[in-house]
Amino acid sequence: MRQSQLLLNTLRERPSEADTEGHGLLLRGGYIRQLAAGIYSYLPLGRRVLRKVEDIVREEMERAGVQEVMLPSLQPAELWMESGRYGTYGKNLMTASDRHGREFVLGPTHEEAVTSLMKNEVSSYRKLPVRVFQIGTKFRDEKRPRFGLLRGREFIMKDAYSFDISEEGLDLSYRTMFEAYHRIFARCGLRFRAVEADAGTIGGDGGSHEFIALSAIGEDTVAVCGHCDYAANLEQAETVAWNGANAGFDGAESVSNTPPETRDEAAAGSVSFSLPEKFHTPDVRTIDQLAAAYSLNPEQIIKTLIYRADGESVAVLVRGDHEVNELKVGKYLGAEDIALADSDAVEAAAGVISGYVGPVGLGLPLLVDHAVAAMTEGIAGAGEPDFHLRGVRPGRDFSLARVGDFRNAAEGDECPRCREGRLTLHRGIEIGHVFKLGTRYSGKLGAAFLDASGREQSMIMGCYGIGISRLLAAVAEQNAGDGTIAWPDALAPYAVQIIIVSVKEEAQTALGDKLYGTLQALGLEVLLDDRDERPGVKFKDSGLIGAPQVVVIGREAAVGRVEYENRLSGVKETLGLDEAVLRIKEHVNNSRI
Repeated sequence: MRQSQLLLNTLRERPSEADTEGHGLLLRGGYIRQLAAGIYSYLPLGRRVLRKVEDIVREEMERAGVQEVMLPSLQPAELWMESGRYGTYGKNLMTASDRHGREFVLGPTHEEAVTSLMKNEVSSYRKLPVRVFQIGTKFRDEKRPRFGLLRGREFIMKDAYSFDISEEGLDLSYRTMFEAYHRIFARCGLRFRAVEADAGTIGGDGGSHEFIALSAIGEDTVAVCGHCDYAANLEQAETVAWNGANAGFDGAESVSNTPPETRDEAAAGSVSFSLPEKFHTPDVRTIDQLAAAYSLNPEQIIKTLIYRADGESVAVLVRGDHEVNELKVGKYLGAEDIALADSDAVEAAAGVISGYVGPVGLGLPLLVDHAVAAMTEGIAGAGEPDFHLRGVRPGRDFSLARVGDFRNAAEGDECPRCREGRLTLHRGIEIGHVFKLGTRYSGKLGAAFLDASGREQSMIMGCYGIGISRLLAAVAEQNAGDGTIAWPDALAPYAVQIIIVSVKEEAQTALGDKLYGTLQALGLEVLLDDRDERPGVKFKDSGLIGAPQVVVIGREAAVGRVEYENRLSGVKETLGLDEAVLRIKEHVNNSRI
């Protein structure tokens, strides 16, 4: 492609709408343009990268035995009501009505649609298993679209679905897709981790993994063990229950079933403990204020937070240096709606303003995190304004009837899997998610088959998604730097860019055209910058285009020499034309291995 004919307008400065470096470079480089908040057009460069992502996905799906289909974006709202997700998605659903007043959902995902399809297409176990996928546009009415393509209202996604006759069959489908995802993201040149995850609004409780591209701007936090392969989204990451080594009882189960007087004797040993002592803490309401004012470590403090779970108040106790994990609390309670209570709700439930709530004498169900149950004693709110209690003892001064894992994992926590490594926390971008759905949809929507005995059984389903446009953005974030981008070979819009420094110089133009023709004859994707522009403009644009290999044709063109640069290895050389072609061929061949 001659750059003089390419639809490409680069921007000198990062647009104000760009809130990450990668997003800014996609805009500056003429890959995408915003039409409305969270809605983007893809220009030729952006479309070329997207197509390469799609090609890799298609190749790996076919390799995994998954057949491509195309499902409609418009889905009857009745299907979503039947599955129970119409209310779950709430305002994130984009809807439309036809001329007859019938409501439709603009599909944010396609579990309902594909289940309805299979209900009508498959009736016997002889036709199972079936695995299908599609690549298409999805719609979600995000409240706050941000980070460009990472959180948009319209986006491109690959979603795949498996239908099996048994849990064993689902396990095989899940493993097949899991391995295919590893190949896809590796081929795209991403640094990523597969982590245990929550199923979220997709549903299903058979198992779930997210694929996270490591990036400082990611909205997800993942906990990774440095000793074994354990990795989990922070929402899902387990924390190790206290083993009782410091107080004479074994784990949370024992804590909740041990009478307080027995617990006291075991925990105290020969040490004498007095009852809690109330002390004056005027205008001290936060953990940081309390720690600073009284020279305390946050881990010495018991933090009591009031939550509203399906309309009922509950208190959650975590250590002062820990954070409540609302997902874990909701699962423990079996609550669909859980949120931190506002100041009025706190005062109504606890009888005191926020900052002075404590567990002693609190007439609410207490959910006690393992780490709090493990404390010999601690400091907590006194249940009245401007006062706290010191010497508060779990099991004696408040109930340990409900002890569990209610907090987020923290940096340095013991690995819950191997118990030898320590967890480190990393930010990342979710680029893929795989789920074991079981009969979550097939049971509700009637997707059944007759087994070998003639009995009707619900199909066992799995669901597997990749954010295609998200993946483009994630690759840009990982490969952006200093106002330039260097695309990995597999996704680069062009494998090689040739820059003619001055098209008015006949020797440069002739050599550029010759190299352009030679590389095209080799089947390579080549971009020739044949524009009549200043060299500085050409070099800046080249950095935004980000081809892995660049050949600059300048002053030495008359003697057949060019400047060769490999952006991925950092190599820069002055070579003869034939040598440059050899370098380019070698790199391309190596990148295909």
